[in-house]
Amino acid sequence: MLFRTLEASHPNRQMGLFDKLAGWLGLKKKEVNVLCLGLDNSGKTTIINQLKPSNAQAQDIVPTIGFSIEKFKTSSLSFTVFDMSGQGRYRNLWEHYYKEGQAIIFVIDSGDKLRMVVAKEELDTLLNHPDIKHRRIPILFFANKMDLRDALSAVKVSQLLCLENIKDKPWHICASDAVKGEGLQEGVDWLQDQIRTMKT
Repeated sequence: MLFRTLEASHPNRQMGLFDKLAGWLGLKKKEVNVLCLGLDNSGKTTIINQLKPSNAQAQDIVPTIGFSIEKFKTSSLSFTVFDMSGQGRYRNLWEHYYKEGQAIIFVIDSGDKLRMVVAKEELDTLLNHPDIKHRRIPILFFANKMDLRDALSAVKVSQLLCLENIKDKPWHICASDAVKGEGLQEGVDWLQDQIRTMKT
């Protein structure tokens, strides 16, 4: 749907063949819509900012109001990321974008033990939503703010969120320090592999 200007001028069948041919020839990066979710102040915007080319990175990160759209590219994929605000009054916006999402990045503040329960509630709501529940959509978890002295380990975050109960979707958790960019590449590499597998 998004940023597909070519589709207006070609019939769908031709476009499908063109996409396949371009894919075989390596001419065209695959476009992927990714939803970046998590509670407010978990570090979503900082993570996305780090994934962009250095000349496109923002110097000052402010809380996201509503949502913003960012783009970044890897060697074989072009990502359009919906950075959704995690503030309580905006979380009901998330579900309007579930249909568009082909992958999810869920960010957790590893130092915020008190709100781990809230993060789990939001995750459970997401996983049980009709637009997500029956799809094998890959979910990448960032256990963020690992630099904080009292941060929980990725294993502990995984246990508190009961990630082992997710049986019908590929998922992966990475410890990350978004400010320094640590742990992000591992996560994106995993996500890229999952999306490639889905699209072949």
